[in-house]
Amino acid sequence: MTRLIQRGMRNKKREARAVLRRFYEWILSLAQSRWAVAALTIIAFLESSVFPIPPDVLLIPLILAAPTRAFPLALICTVSSVLGGAFGYYIGAELFDAIGRPILDFYHKADAFEVFKVRFNEQGHWAVLFAGITPFPYKVITITSGATDLPFWSFMFWSLIARGLRFFIVATLLWHFGAPIRDFIERRLALVFTVFLILLVAGFWAVKYF
Repeated sequence: MTRLIQRGMRNKKREARAVLRRFYEWILSLAQSRWAVAALTIIAFLESSVFPIPPDVLLIPLILAAPTRAFPLALICTVSSVLGGAFGYYIGAELFDAIGRPILDFYHKADAFEVFKVRFNEQGHWAVLFAGITPFPYKVITITSGATDLPFWSFMFWSLIARGLRFFIVATLLWHFGAPIRDFIERRLALVFTVFLILLVAGFWAVKYF
């Protein structure tokens, strides 16, 4: 019985991956259409709150097809993503009050959440910066920021910094190196971003305490 359940779970995971792969390929095909820039704008917006696939999937082939448009496309991605982050913030604020808080009250966890809220707000800008640059799902932090009442304009400022760094670095690499850098961006850039951010945070920490 256990083996049957495990086999069924593996099959469902394979099916889910297959669906996501087809969805990924469909998004990639949009790069060849006349609606490519509009699709990039929408995907960058939605990825910040609900969408599972990052806009880089569409941004990379669009820049390779027209390198002179690298920085305008990065700007579109940045602005759309930050506005999408504001929408994620709104979701966190509104849905938490309507659904999340009554659940916490029922389980007598409201006080524990208040403690988490204070801690998150003390370091929330680092969370926004980390999620905005690295592969960590940005949408998780946008929604959490709204749920914990992280100051909105602080959230927007750090979102703009993080998303701008992410998309403009990608655009700069593609503009300068072209297609040969594509494999590095798709496979290794996420790790580079993560290491870069860890070093950045460590540098700020060292300046503050030493």
